[in-house]
Amino acid sequence: MGKRILIVKNIAREGPGLLEPVLERHCVAYTVCDISRGDTIPDPLACDALVILGGPQSAEDNTPAMQMELDMAGRALQAGMPCLGICLGLQVMVKAAGGLVTASPVREIGFFDHEDSPYRMELTGEGINDPLFGNMPESFRVFQLHGETVDITGSMRLLGVGRHCRNQAVRVGPNAYGLQCHFELTAEMLAEWSRLDPDLQNTGSDILCEQFEAIREEYTRTGISLMTNFLKIAAIA
Repeated sequence: MGKRILIVKNIAREGPGLLEPVLERHCVAYTVCDISRGDTIPDPLACDALVILGGPQSAEDNTPAMQMELDMAGRALQAGMPCLGICLGLQVMVKAAGGLVTASPVREIGFFDHEDSPYRMELTGEGINDPLFGNMPESFRVFQLHGETVDITGSMRLLGVGRHCRNQAVRVGPNAYGLQCHFELTAEMLAEWSRLDPDLQNTGSDILCEQFEAIREEYTRTGISLMTNFLKIAAIA
């Protein structure tokens, strides 16, 4: 029986993006559930790995859907399941493992910060040597869309940092990771997000799409490398 990944969506527009062709290339089956549409999350332990995507919710929300997601993440982490959280997914995983979710010192939106400098992730010494970032540069461009951040526990490891919001890549468990940035964007996803997301509407779809095209090759290479490395960690690829 082949390997299977469970992908949890928090809002319909924030889908797997670049992750899908990587999974298809490695013939990895995947199940997608969308809690914003009322889907019940299936048992994560029935799959071989877990991916939690982003969304406008907060891991601090006291809603049945968020409590279900936190419980699911906690079960997966306790079982030692390979996990990857993106943006809100990072925050859910960190909270489920005993860390804190707090307001970010700066809301990070888009490809450039409020000082017009590009958002970058810089790997820490541990990050450089972590298999999630194998064969990748020590610094790379990222896309941001968040107003919250995490405070990690002593058992978690900081793998990547940002200029304004420090905690950008965290190893939450032995083979469980979270990334504050988005690395899964495609041009089609960005066009939809820029139309529907209030924070991105302030920048404008045309500008965002031009900025994406300028780094599209590098950005896509980063996303594919990260997901491929995660599949290797999960013993799927």
